[in-house]
Formats: sequence, C-alpha cells, structure tokens
Amino acid sequence: MNPIRRMRPMLGTFVEVGACGPGAAGAIEAAFASIERAQARWSFHDADSELSRLNRSAGARVDLHPHTLRVLRLAAALMRRSHGAFDCTVGGLLVRDGALPDHGGAAGLPRGAADDLEIGPGWARLRRPVQITLDGIAKGYAVDLAIAALRRAGAPAGSVNAGGDLRVYGELALPLQRRELDGRFTSLGALRNAAVASSRAAAPDQEDAAAFPARVVAPEGRRPHAGVWTVLARSAWRADALTKVAANTPAPQRDALVRRLGGCLLGTAPLELAA
Repeated sequence: MNPIRRMRPMLGTFVEVGACGPGAAGAIEAAFASIERAQARWSFHDADSELSRLNRSAGARVDLHPHTLRVLRLAAALMRRSHGAFDCTVGGLLVRDGALPDHGGAAGLPRGAADDLEIGPGWARLRRPVQITLDGIAKGYAVDLAIAALRRAGAPAGSVNAGGDLRVYGELALPLQRRELDGRFTSLGALRNAAVASSRAAAPDQEDAAAFPARVVAPEGRRPHAGVWTVLARSAWRADALTKVAANTPAPQRDALVRRLGGCLLGTAPLELAA
C-alpha cells in the first residue's frame, strides 16, 4: 500500500500527513484543516487563541470549544495521576524564563496545581493566576484529530507525523529511528496501528543542551533526567504527554508509572511495535 504524502510547516514543526485510497488527496486536506483549527485554539504564542484568552481571564469563566475542554481535562487529570511529573500549569515559569511569550495582564504564579483549573459545561476558568500551557500534550492531540479526519474522509490507512509525534492506522507500517543526545540514530523497528512520541531532555551542563530547545519542566526542586524518552501508546496525546512523565520520574518507578498511565516506555533494542 503506497500512500500519498504531503508536508506543511505547522505546530512549530513540520507535519507530514499520508493517506491511501482514491480519496487520499481530499483526506489529507481535511487532516491539515483539523490541525490548523487545533493550532488556532491551543497556541500559547497566539494572543488570540482560546488558551491565551483563558490565561488572561483573571478568574472569569471563558467559553471554550469542546476539544479545548477535553484537552484541558486530560492535562489536569494526567497532572494529578502522575503526581506532577506532567504539569500543565508551568506557563508562568516559562514566560518568566523567556521560553514563552508574555501577552500582558497581571503577573501570574510561576506554577500551580491541577485544581487551579476549573472546568464546567462549555467553559473553564482559573481559580488562581496561573498560566496554562498545553505544549506537552496538544501536539499529540492534534495528531489524533488529524487521524480522525483521515478516517472520516474514508482513507483506509494513513499516518500523521508532527515532528516526531507519530500515529499510524490501517495496513501501514512505518520505520522508526530515534535521534539520541549524542546525535546517533537508533532503530526502533516499525510502527503499526499505534502512536509514538519522543522528548529530549539534555543535562544542563551538556554542551549540546542548546540543540534541544524544547523545555521539559520537572517538579519543583528537581531536574528532568537527561535522555531521549520514547513512549508507545494507542493515542498520540497520551504518548506525547507520557514522554514528560518518563523524563521526570526516577528510574525505579519510571516504567511502572508510564504503564499505569497507559503507555509503554521504549528502550534502545529494535522492536516490532503494535497496539
């Protein structure tokens, strides 16, 4: 099965969408459209996004799209279940450090708690002046939405790769390679009917730390564990978010926690992946 593939700059990276079948071109356009909508809703960099409106709301209720509410619920639930190894409330910290833009408003807390986010039917509000960032989960969720768009458009098989957040379905098998911190590539076999994501956390004293600008923020008083953390899951949002859990969890508990939260942490041995 030979899919048609298209690539566009989106989500702060390059997104490649592949689809099979007679309507593949239209399915790919539908997938890109779904990603554009997700980007417009959840971008911290866009001052007009739904997420930015929530962060500037000063405790008021903000009407939000159902997908926005769902990704917020998932982020808060994972923050609780991972005991803060995944943290969606660190936007203020990243703004302070210059890693995310300051869109104005009152100075917020550097980080908060999952209970700072209150979600109701059709709305959400912030109980304290925290800044929510969905950077650790939204790209994967956008990949899942794009896969759903491919399916609705009738593509019998397809794939979406957003800078390493990858999901595949149908009779496709995509080879995987992971770039390690030292620049070498490790083969991870082939991905079928599953999702995979990787996050890099370089040690602060490593010379190449600047080569990995994406920030993995550890719980207060700790540092992420250096390495490239790759997680297999059924959905891309879960794989995406659990890479941060892996990076922020001590080795003795890491594998068990990732599994309990619905993922599988991949090592360096070649594997045939399926879920």
